This record gives sequence, structure tokens and C-alpha cells, in this order.
Amino acid sequence: MIDTKLTPAPIDWIALAPMIAVGTTGVVAMILEMMRPRKTNNLIVSISLIGLAFAAALVLAFWNVPPRESFGAVYADASGHEKNFGLFIHDRFSQLVQLLLIGVCFFTVMFSEGYLREKLIPFGEYYPLVLWTTVGGMVMVTTRDLIILFLGLETLSISLYILAGLSSKEKRSQESALKYFLLGAFASSFMLYGIALMYGGTGTTHLSGITELFQANLADANPYRLVYAGLGMILVGFGFKAALVPFHMWTPDVYQGAPTCVTGFMAAGSKVAAYAALIRFLEGAMAMKDVWIPILMAFAVLSMTLGNLVAIVQRDAKRILGYSSIAHAGYILVAVVAWAKAYDRPDLQIGYETVLYYLLTYSLMTIGAFAVLTLSARGGKEGTLVDDYYGMYRRRPFAALAMVVFMVNLAGIPPFAGFFAKVFIFSDALETGLLWLALVLAVNSVISAYYYLRVAFAVFVQEPEWKPTRFAPMNLGLLLTCGITAVLLLAILVFTSPILREISIVSAKIL
Repeated sequence: MIDTKLTPAPIDWIALAPMIAVGTTGVVAMILEMMRPRKTNNLIVSISLIGLAFAAALVLAFWNVPPRESFGAVYADASGHEKNFGLFIHDRFSQLVQLLLIGVCFFTVMFSEGYLREKLIPFGEYYPLVLWTTVGGMVMVTTRDLIILFLGLETLSISLYILAGLSSKEKRSQESALKYFLLGAFASSFMLYGIALMYGGTGTTHLSGITELFQANLADANPYRLVYAGLGMILVGFGFKAALVPFHMWTPDVYQGAPTCVTGFMAAGSKVAAYAALIRFLEGAMAMKDVWIPILMAFAVLSMTLGNLVAIVQRDAKRILGYSSIAHAGYILVAVVAWAKAYDRPDLQIGYETVLYYLLTYSLMTIGAFAVLTLSARGGKEGTLVDDYYGMYRRRPFAALAMVVFMVNLAGIPPFAGFFAKVFIFSDALETGLLWLALVLAVNSVISAYYYLRVAFAVFVQEPEWKPTRFAPMNLGLLLTCGITAVLLLAILVFTSPILREISIVSAKIL
């Protein structure tokens, strides 16, 4: 246990300002919905977009502020050295991830209204729930305390449970919400029990405190057996949220049953939050990396392989992207393992650049792809089979072209940004001596090209015997989402070096 001498830490509202802005916007959106029930949601959409833009501006306004902590205590050890055990941290890592989460939410809000009206589920409650989900993710990435991390995770998860069942008249949507809720609650219980074991073994839930104890060479004491058990249970919780095999069972069914706009938000936003929080946690548990690195390597191989092989035989586009997200979770985990292997080796310059770069490209191409899929919703019905997108280029040529851009990026075909994102992971794996893991990644990337190109091929092919699909109108929000995400993927490709330089600022240890 730590001998503590605690004084209150200063409260720094800068660390919380973006979260407060997004959360307050959600409250305003809910009040507007109560004042204007079942009427047009254009005002709610506008307020939501303005609030998200303001939150992003707050993040950028304090871009160069030195790292600081808030809402915690200052600990003075026996030698008089002070250590801040703040609950929230404001640093470049949290800023980058918050911007990414705000961007995912912004694009989701932008294209959702047209789809929800075509599906006959134009509920204004959708927007505050999406905003509060984003707040939960932002809490997860700005804290170094396991209890606060869990609260952020539950805020994110509970909103997603409701969103998954938003199309309440469809049995498939009801089933997806119930399955997501039951399995999510099961995974949350694992994480919470793991946190309890961590506290039982160390006397703290703060990652800095846990790190200090292990650095003091106390890890062989009997109480630390609890810590290793807690570590395993917390990884189960993260594995569920990131859709890692063998905790992926919910993913294809929930992706297929949830409204498509919710599925896109879930695929991008929850994965970004889960991996950013996982990095925070793993850095606090770096003294135990000999235990968890082999576990993560096994998760990575299983996720890449199973995700890609099962996706090949799917006929539903949303299920294809569901299994695709499992495979991408495995790819990202390879980058996480490479970072952990290089963590205490000064000869290897491997930081968070690769993980954050991949999350950036993955978020853009995933949101864009699901935005295009919403076009198949018309008059309360929606067809999500690959065949339902035949001949899209004749009726919605811009959307078809955008879909091709998203698919080739997801497949990692050169010279697109998705290709370089995978190359960076491959390079990191080679540098850290993980040749076999890099080869598994390369083989799986080749396999994935089949089902991605199959979707891209469908939008440009008109089968003569197939009844043409009636696609929804290309409204302004959907047009802007497809156009901006495609352009940003091109911009990332052109400005890869400056982006990596900016991201590399966070490569120093964040604990």
C-alpha cells in the first residue's frame, strides 16, 4: 500500500471544457425535443452541430497548453517528492482522441436525419444520446483513474444500448439491443470486478499509483496475485468493447440489427474510445507487460483471421463491415503490441503515432461507408444485402464513387491512406522483432481485399435479372459527409508526414 500524504489538487476546467460543451449540447437538444415532440429535427441537428464545433474549438484553443491534471490530490512521499494523482488529465493524447471522437459524432449527426426519416424513426432523442455517448468516450480517454474510466465506459455503453434498439418496431433491432445489453452488462461486470481486485492488491485505482508500486519491486508479494487476476478481467471488458475475438459474438448481429447510422457511429466511435482507454490502462500496467503482451498477440491473430475469413461468406453488407471491424481491431492490436515491446527500449522510436494514425483513417472510411449504406432505406424499409446496392452508380453516382474510395481504403490498396496505415503497423512489428505477427497481418490484408472489392464492384454493376433498388435522395448532410470524409482521406495521404509529426508529440510516456 502507498503511504499517503494528500492535499487537494487544483481544479483545472480546461481539461473538462470540451466534455462539458458536448454534454450541455446534449441537454439542450433533449429540451428542444421535449418542447417540439415529433416535429422536424432540423433545429436539434443544427444545435448539435454548433455545440460539437464549439467543443472542437475549445480543444484547439488550448492545443499548446502544457499537460496538467485536475480533480484529484497531490501525494507527497516520505522523501518529500510530490506526485499529482489527478482524476482527469489534459495532454496532447487526450486532445487528439477527443477531436477524433467529436469528428465522428459530427459526421454521424450530419447524415443521420435523412436516414431516420426514411426509416420512419425520426426520434429527436437520437441526437442527445449520440452526444452523451461521445461524452462517455471523452471521459474514458481523459482519465487515469479506473473508476472514472468505468463510469465513462458505462455512459458510452448505456446510450449505445438504447440507440441499437431505436427501430423498436423491427424484431431485428429489438434483438440487437437486447443482445448488446446482456453481453455488455456481462463484460462490464468483468471489468468492474477486475478494478476491485486491482484496488484490493494495490490500495489504489489510480494508474500512477499502480505503476509506482510495481516500480518499487513489490510485484512478487502475495497481494499482487489479485492484480494479475484483475488485469485479466479488465482485458475482458476492453476486448468486448473493441470487438476482439473471442469477445466478438455480439458484433455482427448488433451491426446488422441496429439502425445503420447507429452502426456506423458504434463501429468508429466506440473503437476509438476503447483503444485510447486501453493504451492509458496498459501504460499503467506496463510492469506486467510480460503477462499481457502474449495475451494481446493471441487476440490479434484470432481477430484478424476469424474476422476476415467469416466476412468472405457474408451476403449482408452490414455484417461484412461488422466482421471487418473485428479484423481491424486485430490490426490495431498489432500496433499496440509493437508499441509495448518498444516501450523500454530507447533504440526503438515507436510511440502512439501508428495507433492514432490508423484510428484516424479507420474512423473516416468507416463513417463514410455506413453513410453510403443508408441510401438503401426508403419508405420505412431497408435492404442491406450486397445485391441491394447493384447499379448505384446509375442512380447515385457520387455515392457510388465515394463507396469505392472507402472500400479501397479499408482494403489497404496502394496508394491510399488505408494502405499506409497498415504499412506503418507492419513496419513497427518488424522493428520489434514480431516478424510472424507482421506476416499474419499481411496475409489477412490480402484476404480482406476480396470482400471489400466485392462491395465496390456491386455499386458499379447492374445485374440484368435483379430488380433495381430505389435509393433514397442524396440530401445535403449525406452529400457533405461522403464528400468531406473522402477528401480528408486524400488529405491524410498527402499530408502524412506533418500529421505524424504532430501526433508524435504524444509519443513520450503519458503517465
